[in-house]
Amino acid sequence: MTETNAPEVHGFAVDKYERVRDVLAANLASGQEVGASFTAMLDGEVLVDIWGGHTDVERTTPWERDTIINVWSTTKTMSFICMHMLADRGELDFSVPVARYWPEFAANGKEGVEVRHIMSHSAGLSGWDAPLVEEDLQDHDKLVALHAAQAPWWKPGSQSGYHAISQGYLLGEILKRITGVSLGTFFRTEVAEPLGADFHIGTPAECDPRVALVIPPSTPLSAGLDADSIAMRTFSNPPLSAAAAHTIGWRRAEIPASNGHGNARSVALVQSIISGNGERNGRRFLSEAGIKRIFEEQSNGIDLVLGVEARFGMGYGLSRPARPLPETSCYWGGWGGSIVIADPVSKLTLSYVMNRMGEGTTGDERSGALAMATYAALKS
Repeated sequence: MTETNAPEVHGFAVDKYERVRDVLAANLASGQEVGASFTAMLDGEVLVDIWGGHTDVERTTPWERDTIINVWSTTKTMSFICMHMLADRGELDFSVPVARYWPEFAANGKEGVEVRHIMSHSAGLSGWDAPLVEEDLQDHDKLVALHAAQAPWWKPGSQSGYHAISQGYLLGEILKRITGVSLGTFFRTEVAEPLGADFHIGTPAECDPRVALVIPPSTPLSAGLDADSIAMRTFSNPPLSAAAAHTIGWRRAEIPASNGHGNARSVALVQSIISGNGERNGRRFLSEAGIKRIFEEQSNGIDLVLGVEARFGMGYGLSRPARPLPETSCYWGGWGGSIVIADPVSKLTLSYVMNRMGEGTTGDERSGALAMATYAALKS
């Protein structure tokens, strides 16, 4: 193991994985990054744990070991772990109507919408009919009531349409109906605290001094979309600015699809439950059958919201030609570039988070370069 203290890069990389540190250093030196962290774990052992750069666009405050940041839709992977835990316990069946747990949801033609449709973005509820403002995203009860009354935008189960923000409220309400607690509370008590993972859905005030602010992309999510498209309806109501993540209200709220705060280390630690075939740190979180359920394909085709080919398992994205990950891995990432990849066969987990957001919702070359360097080292 070699300790690293190259310009703007800190942490460690084990032996041949030092090349991964070099990739992050190059990204920082080139200006592609302002601040970021990356972690790789193999069978529970941390191979790479590096961070560097600054928490602010002016580059005045260093990114520290315990810096955390809003990771946008990488948060969804934490919600998926919670739902899979309920399924493993026999409290949730992915293949039954949502209305079994949430009776009001059956209104307006949704009596046949199954839990798995929400898990795979095919429920037809990627947005809301009622006009909303950004602050409404902090009101869980209002948003789930609107969705319970609303008709689907397309035939449920027929194809995916990325439920960018809505998925977290929908899953959160199902979990709350079953357990009596919010998804953020369930995650904290059943996952984060037992693991010692510094990840939060509803970030407490004591974490504020360690929070870095995202650096918004130059174009909004709705830029260039057809005015009458489902994608435009999804991304424009409410119109969401990345700067929303700078507000205390956003940070304190529980938005289980998009406002989780953590770093690469905490993201990798939680998702290494998958790479450990359900077990981590001597505790079993999921059965091996539960891990296999993640990889059951639910939808495959052009996504109505993302506009690209998407292949979803039970929550997580699965390998496809446009994103040639190992067939045995699952993944998901967040607006601007954060990502986590977990593989229960190779037992490898990779996670990357950053503050300078790239354009769009489908990742960019920064995380790809770090992942490729890790896989190359693994094979060497």
